[in-house]
Amino acid sequence: MMPDETWTGPLPTLHDVYRARRVIAPHLPRTPLIHAPALDRLLGAQVFVKCENLLPTGAFKVRGGITLMSALSPEERRRGVITASTGNHGQSIAYAGHMLGVRVVIGAPRESNPLKVSAMRALGAEVVLEGRDFDEAREWVERTARAEGYRYVHSANEPLLIAGVGTIGLEIMEDLPEVDVIIAPVGAGSGACGHCIAAKAISPRVQVIGVQAEGAAAVYRSLREGRMVSVERIETFAEGLAARVPFALPVTILRGGLDEIVLVSDEELKDAILLLAEAVRQTAEGAGAASTAAALRLGDRLRGRKVALVLSGGNITLETLAGIYRDEARIRRVAERLRARPEERTAGAPPSGEPKAPAARTGR
Repeated sequence: MMPDETWTGPLPTLHDVYRARRVIAPHLPRTPLIHAPALDRLLGAQVFVKCENLLPTGAFKVRGGITLMSALSPEERRRGVITASTGNHGQSIAYAGHMLGVRVVIGAPRESNPLKVSAMRALGAEVVLEGRDFDEAREWVERTARAEGYRYVHSANEPLLIAGVGTIGLEIMEDLPEVDVIIAPVGAGSGACGHCIAAKAISPRVQVIGVQAEGAAAVYRSLREGRMVSVERIETFAEGLAARVPFALPVTILRGGLDEIVLVSDEELKDAILLLAEAVRQTAEGAGAASTAAALRLGDRLRGRKVALVLSGGNITLETLAGIYRDEARIRRVAERLRARPEERTAGAPPSGEPKAPAARTGR
């Protein structure tokens, strides 16, 4: 499917983010921003990790789900909603639907993370497995919405979703007003958009850096080439980053607000999962570890700065986690990196030894 090229609707604002916080505050806890001294030593920076994995659904997207679903009209609630998801977005809509008594149907890829599928069903959603990846599931959802009259919730082209997840940026700015850099994962890009809207409106000097998987670089390529670029296939285990097609609303916001976007490999994501487990005692899924992997790529460029890493989610299967934990060579490499004296570290070098991917400036 071709990407949608332009966004003609309203853009979410800082006012919308503050309003979203009032909506979600009764339902969600404030997540901690944890100082990580081990990552300080590793990067020569002051590093803080925003633990969105501790939210009820295990990921940041529930902020947007509650914000959007709370704004549905009585007619939309009666019709029910349908959406496409690889898991975390679907859980957010299912959670809000359960809370508000709204019927939720979710189209998910056939090879979806079974942990996330089970969680969506446990929240009362009807999950239909369709397509080989997210974008094929989305196409099925769009057809079904037209045929059966559901309110279609797009996973990215929804200003209220972005306003909701923008509350992460508000919390970071309140807890660490002197932050210099916020690094956030980019699948479709709603989370990073939230930081561009909230954090930069509060403090324009804050640098927002996005990170994508090398095997799912649609947004990276779109920003770098100045046009909407789809990729033919996804090659990453991190389903939270696995979007083949860019979307108009997030790309519009990212073009105007994102300072830079970098790519990381699956090997780097797996190393970062181990680093977070050892250094912060937090469990991250692949997308959740992306900000840490990007910080390691950036290396010396972060030295002396205050950096917030968004751990966006922790919904990783035991099988995937066990595979990473059984990799003795990886464990030794990560442990040695944590133990090394600062002068022995090669800041900015990918931990798995492959060449660095280029960073894309966004033309700001």
